[in-house]
Amino acid sequence: MDAKTELFRAVPAEVRSYLTELVRRTRAVCGSRLIGVVAVGSLALGDYRHGRSDIDVTVVVGGPPPTAVLRELAGALDHRRLPCPAAGLELVVYAADFARAPSGEAGYLLDLNTGAQLPGRSAFDTAGTPSFWYVIDRSVAHQDGIALYGPPASEVIAAPRPTDLYTAIRASVREHGDGEGHLADNRVLNGCRSVVYCRTGRWFAKRDAAGQVAAVEEDFRPLIEAAVRSFERPRAAALPLPGPQVRAFLARVRARIDENAAEAGA
Repeated sequence: MDAKTELFRAVPAEVRSYLTELVRRTRAVCGSRLIGVVAVGSLALGDYRHGRSDIDVTVVVGGPPPTAVLRELAGALDHRRLPCPAAGLELVVYAADFARAPSGEAGYLLDLNTGAQLPGRSAFDTAGTPSFWYVIDRSVAHQDGIALYGPPASEVIAAPRPTDLYTAIRASVREHGDGEGHLADNRVLNGCRSVVYCRTGRWFAKRDAAGQVAAVEEDFRPLIEAAVRSFERPRAAALPLPGPQVRAFLARVRARIDENAAEAGA
């Protein structure tokens, strides 16, 4: 199955034409340097919700290319020039040699956020950037990334080492525990997803993970079910969740992750 067929099989109809144009523009800017374009995040895990989810994309290039090329790519994909139909586009560019080797670093050449519901960001230097988001995204990409262009995702993006991934998962849960800048439902559902990964060694969609955790965490079942109901609404209509319960749940999540990490020697 070629990349175009895979794209139209696995990607929701609402974003197909946008991703087709994103790939076209990326190829036009990067030329022969372009190795792969991979859909990650909720698209890869089959849990994209139109009006709520971001579009997450990883680009792998040979080189690395000059910064001028990366700036041109950021401009070509800016929401003002290519309107994103989702909440926003989160696109990360990696050099091929970096992407193909396990790493606990952020390691990107370009980190682009653009869209109607995202604060704009074009970063070309990882200095001062927490690495955990990128490590987790590469783990998801290796497991289930959808190749929009180029080889299968697992051939161009390596799985992180278990110790690096557990470090990233712990950092993610700490970030959500602080809560700043995150929707309450995402804090809870990302916590569920982290727990399930540590139990199973696989990433699941947020709602699937929530169901698994709610089945065994009776005390937090109402909170988790409320988070799922909120997640099914547009971002602007997200439901408030009780802060003390969210923090207590994430404390339970940290404890579960530490238990599984100890068992795994990570």
